[in-house]
Amino acid sequence: MMQLTRAGEYGVRAVIYLAARPEGKIIFVGEISESQDIPKSFASKILQMLVKSGLVRSQRGVKGGFMLAKPASQITLRDVIEVVEGPIFLNQCLIKKGECPRDDFCPVHPVWREAQDKLMEILGGATIAGLVENGKALEKRMGKQALRKKKP
Repeated sequence: MMQLTRAGEYGVRAVIYLAARPEGKIIFVGEISESQDIPKSFASKILQMLVKSGLVRSQRGVKGGFMLAKPASQITLRDVIEVVEGPIFLNQCLIKKGECPRDDFCPVHPVWREAQDKLMEILGGATIAGLVENGKALEKRMGKQALRKKKP
């Protein structure tokens, strides 16, 4: 079964959290960890990977922390996942030509290729800024529903 690992999920949560904060605001790892239910040591490790990739910046020292290194509109879900997880492949035959000795005559290979291309298109089209906006809209909608439920 192909599945995003916990590290990938945490990386996505951390980047979305940073993107939802005011631009340029430095966020402490403890805040990210606590608000996103990520163990602090794991959050630190993932954030360092994101720093090394250039998606996130860090500032050392007493007032140190993390912030996005570029606008959230220029970071995609694919970018974040690939930093933490590595390249995404639905099947080993898609890694490179010849990885599977059957890729020239396998009847399923074209289907894997098409599914891979569509997955990359979807993940590459989902910007972090768009996900933040979706989250805000969901919170607003859920808040209204919660208020309606509280009324007698």
